[in-house]
Amino acid sequence: MTTRIAAVHGILAPHRHAQHEITDMVAGTCLPPGSDRAVLDRLHRSVRVRSRHMVLPLDRYPRLAGFGAANDVFVRAATDLGARAVRGALRAAGLGPGDVDLLMFTSVTGLATPSIDARLVGRLGLRPDVKRLPVFGLGCVAGAAGIARVHDYLRGWPDQVAVLLSVELCSLTFQRDDASTANLIATGLFGDGAAAVVACGADRPGRADGPAVLATRSHLYPDTERAMGWDIGGTGFRVVLDRAVPDVVRRHLADDVRGFLGEHGLKPKDVARWVCHPGGPRILQTVTEVLDLPPGALDVTWRSLAEVGNLSSASVLHVLRDTLAGRPPPPGSPGLLLAMGPGFCCELVLLRW
Repeated sequence: MTTRIAAVHGILAPHRHAQHEITDMVAGTCLPPGSDRAVLDRLHRSVRVRSRHMVLPLDRYPRLAGFGAANDVFVRAATDLGARAVRGALRAAGLGPGDVDLLMFTSVTGLATPSIDARLVGRLGLRPDVKRLPVFGLGCVAGAAGIARVHDYLRGWPDQVAVLLSVELCSLTFQRDDASTANLIATGLFGDGAAAVVACGADRPGRADGPAVLATRSHLYPDTERAMGWDIGGTGFRVVLDRAVPDVVRRHLADDVRGFLGEHGLKPKDVARWVCHPGGPRILQTVTEVLDLPPGALDVTWRSLAEVGNLSSASVLHVLRDTLAGRPPPPGSPGLLLAMGPGFCCELVLLRW
């Protein structure tokens, strides 16, 4: 019972800025007046991001009056970007709004009730009986976990179509007057964007040219709740980012990946395409090392990190889109899509071209 990925469509927020422009804005809003910005400059250089897209012009961020104002921007912009992403993905899949049976929405950068997916039903012309599943809290892992849960759904309803939508507006969570290392890294690493995936069940007739989802694996690591996430307060989402995250990856990921692939008669060297979430340079270097990946295996991921930064849950979907746009491997070749996020956890998705 395989799920077929029919299309992936990525959208970026409208305001693109070079990294040094964003660093200047952060220096003026996060650092005390007259302070030395050498640490900020070093941290922003170290993440190896050249440019990012943001939902607001840079001069608007210092004037956002608290969590409520930022969240109001999130609701409006997430609805707009989400609509564009879903329309683009359905068009690429050769499907219409009436074909969608499940709409799953994920984000960790804003809150809305009614949820963003509910706001999109009428706007996109989806059927009123479409099933909706809003998911909050998975963070960076949600792009991979979303594909996995869509696959679970379509195994039970193999004649149906499901859409996964991710919208992450990370810039709205940047904390003013916070010179902590975690906040300075976040303001240098994360960007704004959205992505939609259209997936079809095994019995769904019609075109579905992307890879098949064969199997998935989730793994939640014990005693890692404070490795990554949010502390939520009056100013909104204050990032939790433990410097030990790469060490968690080093301890666990290789065994998880090798065990998962081994259940399907595969080894890491058999994987033709690695679709990896761009969590940051230290994470990608650790993934490459512990899995003994060949040169170039994560080139698409590194390029995405440099060009748009980390888009949280949308990032691995942008990497998947870019992978699909490249030269395909021979038919039948395996691929592995993976991401990690708050929990601390990983999600693995075995693909077949």
